[in-house]
Amino acid sequence: MNRIVPMFLASITAASAAIAPADSVRGKELFTSLSCIQCHSVNGNGGHIAADLGRRLDRNFTPAMLAGTMWNHAPIMWAAMYQRNIRAGDVTDQAAADLFAFFYSARFFDVPGDAGRGKALFSIKHCAECHGLTSPKIPEAKPVSQWESLGHPIILADAMWNHGVNMRQEFARRKIPWPKLTAQDLADMLVYLRNLPSTRSSTVHFYTGSAANGEKLFESKGCVACHVGKLALPPLLKRKTLTEIAVEMWDHQPLMAPVPPVLSEQEMRDLVSYLWAQKFFVDSGDPASGKRVFIAKHCATCHNDPSSGAPKLTGVGRPYSAVTMVSALWHHGPQMLQQMEAKNIPWPRFDGHEMSNVIAYLNTRRVKD
Repeated sequence: MNRIVPMFLASITAASAAIAPADSVRGKELFTSLSCIQCHSVNGNGGHIAADLGRRLDRNFTPAMLAGTMWNHAPIMWAAMYQRNIRAGDVTDQAAADLFAFFYSARFFDVPGDAGRGKALFSIKHCAECHGLTSPKIPEAKPVSQWESLGHPIILADAMWNHGVNMRQEFARRKIPWPKLTAQDLADMLVYLRNLPSTRSSTVHFYTGSAANGEKLFESKGCVACHVGKLALPPLLKRKTLTEIAVEMWDHQPLMAPVPPVLSEQEMRDLVSYLWAQKFFVDSGDPASGKRVFIAKHCATCHNDPSSGAPKLTGVGRPYSAVTMVSALWHHGPQMLQQMEAKNIPWPRFDGHEMSNVIAYLNTRRVKD
C-alpha cells in the first residue's frame, strides 16, 4: 500500500453530528499502535488472523456499516485479544475519526477494481489514443506517468472536469462519441494505472477543504442556478464515493455550456467538502426506525434506566456519528458486555441501515423519553 501523507479534514458542524478533523497519517499509526495490525491487515500489510480491511468483495460499505460491523465483531475481538494478551490503547472520538480517514484513504469505502479490465477499458474508452503511459502521444495530453491526480481522488475529479472542454474538442475532431463511464469503469482503470511500473511508487494524497468556502463557490460559479430542488446536489451525492462523483462530473460534461467554470484544486476540495464530506461521514438514517431498533436491541433496558449506571443517550445534546459510536464501543463495550451477560441480554447486532437509524434517533431526540 502506498504511504498516505496528508491530512483528511472533515469540517462538519456539531449541529450536524460532527466528526473531528481526521488525519489519515495518524489513523495509519493508530492502526499499529492500537494493535489492530496484529490481527488485521490492509492490502496484505499486517496480520492474517482477521479480515484484510483493504480487500473486500462486497459493495457500498458506508461508515455506518463499518461501525455496525465493528460493533457486531467486538465480543469475538475482545476474546481474541485476551487470549493473545493484546492490550490496545484508548480510542477517543479523535482517534476513531483518524482511523476512518485511514480506511477511506486505503479505499476501503470505494468500489474494488480489476486491473485487467481497467487495461482493456483504457483502450476501449479511447483514453489510450491521446494519453501514452510514459510518453505523450499528442502535445496537449500528459502521459499517465505524469498524472498527479492518480494519487488524489479530488484532484482527479478536478482534472477530469477542467480538461473536459479540450477533450470534447479532440473527440469531435476524431469523430469519437463522448465515452460514458461507470464508477466500476473508473475504479478498474485506476487500479490498472496506479500499478504501472512508472506510477506504483507514487504517494496517496487525500484531504478536503472548507465547506463554508465550498458553499460560496457553489453560488459564485453558477452551479446553484441549475442544481436546486430535485437537482440539488447534496442529497444526490449522499452515500456516493469520490470515484462515483468524478464519474458523474465526467458524464455531465457534454450537458454543460460550451465553457463550464474552471475550478482550481483548492476550489474542488472546498466544493467536495461542502457537497460530499458532510453527508458521507455523517451517514444519516430514519429517527423513527432508529427508536424501534433502540428498543428492540434492548439498548433502552440500561440506557433509559438510571439505576443501571449506563448513561442516558437521548436528549443530552451530544452529536453522534459512526465515528462516535466506534469510540463509545471501545470505551464502554467490555463493561457493557459483562452487564448484558449478567442480565441474560444478548449482545446487540446491527446492519448498516440499523446503525444509521439508531444514530439518527440519538441525534434528533431532545426531549425526555
